[in-house]
Amino acid sequence: MNDEAHHIHSLFTSGQRSAQQIVEETLKRVDHHNGQLNAFLSVFHEKALEKAKELDKKRSQNKPLGKLAGIPIGLKDNILVKGEVTTCASKFLEGYRAPYNATVTRLLEEEDAILIGKTNMDEFAMGGSGIHSAYSIAKNPWDLAYTPGGSSSGSSSAVAARLCPIALGSDTGGSIREPAAFTGITGFKPTYGRVSRYGLVAFGSSLDQIGPLTLTAKDAALVMEILGQHCDRDSTSISTPSPRYTVEIDQPIAHTRVGVPWSFLEQLQGEPRQNFEAAIDVLKSLGVEIVDVDLDALKYGIAIYYILAAAEASTNLARFDGIRYGIRSKNAKTLEEIYQLSRAEGFGSEVKNRILLGTFVLSSANQDTYYAKAQKVRTVIIRKMREAFEKCAVIALPVAPGTAFLLEGGVSTPLEEYLQDLYTVGANLAGVPAISIPSGLSANGKPYGLQLMGPQLHDAAVLRYAHAFQKATNYTSLAPSGFGGKR
Repeated sequence: MNDEAHHIHSLFTSGQRSAQQIVEETLKRVDHHNGQLNAFLSVFHEKALEKAKELDKKRSQNKPLGKLAGIPIGLKDNILVKGEVTTCASKFLEGYRAPYNATVTRLLEEEDAILIGKTNMDEFAMGGSGIHSAYSIAKNPWDLAYTPGGSSSGSSSAVAARLCPIALGSDTGGSIREPAAFTGITGFKPTYGRVSRYGLVAFGSSLDQIGPLTLTAKDAALVMEILGQHCDRDSTSISTPSPRYTVEIDQPIAHTRVGVPWSFLEQLQGEPRQNFEAAIDVLKSLGVEIVDVDLDALKYGIAIYYILAAAEASTNLARFDGIRYGIRSKNAKTLEEIYQLSRAEGFGSEVKNRILLGTFVLSSANQDTYYAKAQKVRTVIIRKMREAFEKCAVIALPVAPGTAFLLEGGVSTPLEEYLQDLYTVGANLAGVPAISIPSGLSANGKPYGLQLMGPQLHDAAVLRYAHAFQKATNYTSLAPSGFGGKR
């Protein structure tokens, strides 16, 4: 079966395949490979088959079918699906069943998507490797000893292994784009506010954004056409009409400009730089002019991001206290012990680290020194980004300093893991759209990713440049052996 979402939809709507056949084959692949990959934390066997039967009945009665009819989709386990367990890969929410649907869940179901399960992740989306899941560690299908990236580790692993053609993730500082790069797929972070966050368990409220992980930019455009709608239940939701992504994606990019912040990339050397420069050459061959832009302010991005993200995480996770949500410690005998022991037993070490950091920078003694100053530097980064986009349509960057690293011993300190976000946090701090697309393989067979960023609300343009790059290369056809093979 061809794994592109568009093709699966076409097979179903044309009558060549039934939805039940598609779902049965998908579930068979998930059940067969998930023991190796740990991509899914839960699988909706009955729910998916029931939906498939409904769709087959609709088709047989010639009733209108949605844009995603027949397409199996996975959802990161911090996105609510009514009645299904949502754990955020944390012991704190073990067994918690969502009382309502996230907006993105509702929109997918209204377009007849088939939800097949909840994907693994770093606990509460805090991490860049997948090793911080409380239940299992997701593996990279290109090499099971390597990380699939994080925090949307399960979503990237599932799509790369062809277990499903689409999965949703969330991106706070690169959590869609880094996993996409590490597993050789496409990952799109929309403009902040373009996709509703209602029903997404919050990490950093001014940074979080839901987006798709797919095999191609064309499939990402299809998903964005569904998800990029205004939502009254999200106060940050953009009210301007959504672009016609699938129509605009084929517009030419020749005789336009792409910016590259060469000064900021001085430390990118060796094979990673060669791969990036080769990707830039592909853009040149498409008639694009490459211009130098100044984004040196992004050298402060990691420090600023981890101050602001930790501060927002500390505030958002205050609600997880053993009383309103999640587990309650069986060892607690007083109200104070309920708070303390429930959080101590329920949260993992990385979440605790970030809560402590966030509480520290928000304390009265440190707020002006760290948090307020970080907000000022964020404003500078936003201004510099806007100035750069006055010279070009999109900006090209690597996604990460290198390819996927080993799950054991690949990074030895939290700082090393945080530095993987060097090239991705800027898009979140500025709230601009950004995409990771495959740009080839390393000498040891690991995927590289090229990142393209656009101005706010220029989501369709970013997808258009990504699509043009993918049509000019064969990187989207590369797949890990033993799972998908070449399409």
